[in-house]
Parts: sequence; C-alpha cells; structure tokens
Amino acid sequence: MSTKHPVIAVTGSSGAGTTTVKRAFEHIFRREGIKPVVIEGDSFHRYSRKEMKEAVEAARKEGKTISHFGPEGNVFDKLEDLFRTYGETGTGQMRYYLHNDEEAAPWKQEPGTFTPWQPIPTGADLMFYEGLHGGVVDGGVDVAKWVDLLIGVVPIVNLEWIQKIHRDTAERGYSAEAVTDTILRRMPDYVQYITPQFSRTDINFQRVPIVDTSNPFIARDIPTPDESFIVIRFRHPDKYNFPYFLQMIDGSWMSRPNTLVVPGGKMGFAMELILTPLIHEMIENKRTAA
Repeated sequence: MSTKHPVIAVTGSSGAGTTTVKRAFEHIFRREGIKPVVIEGDSFHRYSRKEMKEAVEAARKEGKTISHFGPEGNVFDKLEDLFRTYGETGTGQMRYYLHNDEEAAPWKQEPGTFTPWQPIPTGADLMFYEGLHGGVVDGGVDVAKWVDLLIGVVPIVNLEWIQKIHRDTAERGYSAEAVTDTILRRMPDYVQYITPQFSRTDINFQRVPIVDTSNPFIARDIPTPDESFIVIRFRHPDKYNFPYFLQMIDGSWMSRPNTLVVPGGKMGFAMELILTPLIHEMIENKRTAA
C-alpha cells in the first residue's frame, strides 16, 4: 500500500466487462487531470500465443490443464514485484502483449508476442492495472497486498460465459465449441485463482440479467444493460454516502447494508459517482505526502 505512488487494480475474468470500468476510470482521470501509467494484465502471461497453444496441448497429453487463469500460464511474481516496486519507489518494469497486427506493426513483431521489458514511464500520478489478477494470491505471492484500491467486475457466471462466447466467436474467429472447451478446461483455475479475488476487493460491480440465461451455450444474444441490474458490494460501507448515491441514481436501492443495486443502464454513471471521490482523495493524499 502506498500514499506517494498509489496502485489501482481492476480485476475480472475474460468476458467480465472490465473494459467498461476502465472507460469509467479514463473519464475520471481526464476530468481530474490525472496521469496514470496503464498496465495490461495480458502482459504478465507466461507464454506467447504460439507457446501457449503448445503448452496447452502438452498438458492435455499428460492429463493436465493449463490456462491463463492459473500460475502455470502467468508470471504472478513479476506482477507482485511491479506493484511493490512502484508503490515503494514509483519505478518498475513493464511490457506489452501485442494482440493483433495493428499493435505489433510498430514493434516489427508477430501478433501474440511480448515486447521487451522496459522501465515504466516517469511522472505518472498513479498506476492503473486492468486484467485477470489484480488481487491474486498464490502461495508466497500476494499481489493484492500492494493494491490501494481494488475493484472487481464479476457478472453472474452464465452471463460471463455468454459474453465470452459471443466475443470470441465474433471478434476472434473461434467456434462456439472451441470457446466452450476453453471454459471447461480452465474451470479449476477459475475456481482457485479468479473467484477468491472478489473476497479481497474494495468494491465489486456484478451485473445480473433479468432475462433467462439458464443455458448460456445456446444464447443468441447478450442481455442488454436495460435487461440487467448492477449489484455493487462495498467492503467498508461506513466510508460511503449511500443516501447521496440513492438520491443521484434513479431507480437504485439498498439490498443489504453494504450493497447498492442500480439499473444496468446506470452502470457507468454509478461507477464515476462512486469512484471519483476515492480517486480525488488518493491524489490529495499523494500531494500532501510529497
């Protein structure tokens, strides 16, 4: 944990909707004049795209599984080291994962590979991580320990699967059967390394559809925001002004003393309303400590 060099992490599994939260943070950073150094979780995978396919196949032949959710597919120690080093000194090592031809072209590399490790840019106000493992703990590695604000994005699992199936078939060219196989293969790592993180988060945003998603593997479309509610759970509810939230967010209510429910279409607004004061306080504390 750091006052001078704060670390914010948004964690959620593939297809969970972390991009929506990232966009909300971008709006806050721009409005507040904050300069973040942005860290993508994919850059801490252990293998390139080609290497990962080979590793998955080798593990399958041995009756084992490997996935991007677990430690075999990632370098958790390097992620923890980055968070710790940045929090203590404002420095650290980062790299990029090149997802496609457009990202790879400037580096003259193949898509699905990593750039070399390099020092993070200087002069940032804070570090912002978005990916799978912002709050992961594995043996002697404790990434969550070094995060000042940990946000979880976790739709109910059927909705998460629907979103992943639609995204991977539409944008990445996979068959529905291949995506389903991926979901099943990485389920042990999902249970062991992804879901426990949401017991460590400061705030969880969970999207819950109000339409039938009982069989995600045959769903023809993704429930729209207007067909959903957002369940927002606060780890320390005494820190928040819930009467203000209820007044500002039309159609919201409290389902528990630490849980706010808002209409799905209000998700972005609710995020900015809740998170802006937290970021503002973080930056004020940083400036005071400087």
